[in-house]
Amino acid sequence: MSVRGLTVAFAAGGRDIPVIRDVSFDLAPGEALGIVGESGCGKTITTRALLGLLPDGGRVTAGSAMFDGADLAVMPERDFSRIRGNMIALISQEPMSSLDPSFPVGSQLTEVIRRHNPMSRGQARARAVELLAMVNLPEPREALSRYPHELSGGMAQRVSIALALAGNPRLLIADEPTTALDVTVQAEILALLRDLGRRLGTAVILVTHDWGVLADLCDRALVMYAGEVVELASVEDLYRSPRHPYTDGLLAANPHLAPVGDTLPAIPGTVPPPAAWPAGCHFQPRCRHATDECGTGIIPMTEPAPGRLTRCIHADKVATAR
Repeated sequence: MSVRGLTVAFAAGGRDIPVIRDVSFDLAPGEALGIVGESGCGKTITTRALLGLLPDGGRVTAGSAMFDGADLAVMPERDFSRIRGNMIALISQEPMSSLDPSFPVGSQLTEVIRRHNPMSRGQARARAVELLAMVNLPEPREALSRYPHELSGGMAQRVSIALALAGNPRLLIADEPTTALDVTVQAEILALLRDLGRRLGTAVILVTHDWGVLADLCDRALVMYAGEVVELASVEDLYRSPRHPYTDGLLAANPHLAPVGDTLPAIPGTVPPPAAWPAGCHFQPRCRHATDECGTGIIPMTEPAPGRLTRCIHADKVATAR
């Protein structure tokens, strides 16, 4: 996938208000790319735009998202049927929300399997058992007759991943897939996604708030703030030497890295809503490195080091301060 300048706006008060602006990134086969940032930064809207699943009133107003020779940003809804589920699949944050409580697991899985791969009910049922075994669900054959309420959170999430794999997608979009799970089950789900990438060559876009989850699964990450990508680099480089003050602030506030007994550092202020984005750098009202120059004009992405991008004119100062 190659995304360039993707911009999404929502109609309000007779005008379009951008909610994400100039988002660009590339994704290679089998790669895991993380999208990290606070709530309200545009992570989920970015991924929904790639699936043609924007909420009412939202539309792509600029940019492109090339996948398998097609531009998802301008694709008509009728054409998304060959992409959504077949080539790109979604794993939701709440596994129970993707399962119908009225039908057993087997019924739901076979329906999706037959939707993407014409076959008999018996063949679909056998394929459903294979998928449940692939996601390491205990006793997969017996699980077909269970209803969603009979599953634990971890089991339900495994079924959701099996549903996403039913169309043999080349890309999985996982929107905070471990948020509702305990730490042990979270580790198992991340190990599963990592294994699927190795075995099937499936690429993954992971939306998360959690730096630990990001480091566990992803090769590279883009950091989003107030609708913009502010930094893009390998996860290792982001941890060792962030080049944007927002990334630096997020890492400082990571509970896993804070000394025991000390007050957890926090970034002052909150993410501004789209209608209140400041001129220039969107992060400047919360940034200790901000100068008058930060408030004039759109801040471009620069390359402070090979393979790294940052939207900050004080990138060297941030690296030195850290």
